[in-house]
Amino acid sequence: MIRRPLLLLATSLFLVTGCAAGSPEPEASPVADDSPTAEGHGSHAGAEELGEPQSAILAIAADGTASLLDLATGEESAVGATGAPTSLASDGRYAFVTTGSGVDIVDGGAWSWDHGDHFHFYRAEPRVSGSIAGSGAVHITTPPLATRGATGLFFADGTAVAVDMAALDRGEIDEWFRIDTGAESGVVAPAGAYAIVAANDEARVYDDSGEAVGEPVACAEPSGAITTRVGTVIGCADGALLATTDAGPVDIERIPAPEGERATGFDGRKGRPTVSAVSGENAFWLLDTRARSWERVEVDARLTHVTAADDRDGNVVAIDAEGRVRVYGPDGSDRGATEPIAGEGATLVVDTSRAYLTDPASDTVYEIDYADGARIARELSPGTDLAAATVVGR
Repeated sequence: MIRRPLLLLATSLFLVTGCAAGSPEPEASPVADDSPTAEGHGSHAGAEELGEPQSAILAIAADGTASLLDLATGEESAVGATGAPTSLASDGRYAFVTTGSGVDIVDGGAWSWDHGDHFHFYRAEPRVSGSIAGSGAVHITTPPLATRGATGLFFADGTAVAVDMAALDRGEIDEWFRIDTGAESGVVAPAGAYAIVAANDEARVYDDSGEAVGEPVACAEPSGAITTRVGTVIGCADGALLATTDAGPVDIERIPAPEGERATGFDGRKGRPTVSAVSGENAFWLLDTRARSWERVEVDARLTHVTAADDRDGNVVAIDAEGRVRVYGPDGSDRGATEPIAGEGATLVVDTSRAYLTDPASDTVYEIDYADGARIARELSPGTDLAAATVVGR
């Protein structure tokens, strides 16, 4: 257990007035004390608060040109340019674009702030924020909120970096720490006001000044990390670590995995407690962080990617080896599939009611109603030479 001074009063969350009403699938559980203050609700100077999500496709072309396609109006706008992208990760506001020299960060200018039982929605000027130097492929783990905590980057050369999200919200690039782990693989995972570096068969907590806090925890062959509504998940050879924090302590507990091929990467709808991972060729894991339990579910297809929507119907959205987007129930029951639409390099983002498949091979982003038998609702063309895209405003 690791302790530091409280960042804000726990009672502040109950003194809020004038909050925006309603959001999809609200939950009654309160936001942890390491969330933004009640006074700010995740806003910043110059941002406009609106009554509904400001959803848009943030697209990056092969030459690095960044653009936005408004999902409500169909309007397109230029944002700027990054280096030539090799991959992209996102927290629902920022695009973290891996290039030949590190990671370029694009602020999509639209985000949500989770207030526990409802959301606040903001819009600001999109921009290219800056770059994080690094070498090789990088594993990126984002925090629950775009205005607090840190985004973790673990580069292929063993460099672990935590990027300050409060500074990034101000338009500044600032690193909590940069550590040479000497490891060939690992993760940097945010946990409230801390970040956890998992490498060399152990996980260690660091504060925002880069100081190690407490004793390391064993984590053999760390691979994959994700933040959930409950806490931060880090994959280990024998299961997962779950790190939870209430602004002061960081508690790390182990969730042992049952027999079956281990999870090496996790995905899920932002802000939900259940996440998923591919298991072997024809199965997926569901990890319920509330129940601290795993379930391995076999299906009738070879899967390459799987994302738990964790909605009221328990939908699980996947890509199979033939390029179909498939929807399963939590028991593996088949709920629908598209024709083959996912080519090489395709990526999948699952939002509250839609999934978005980016297919660079066809320069298309498919909007899929996963609750309606994987029906393709729209085919979007955010630009030619499309290399990567994500949905902002989530």
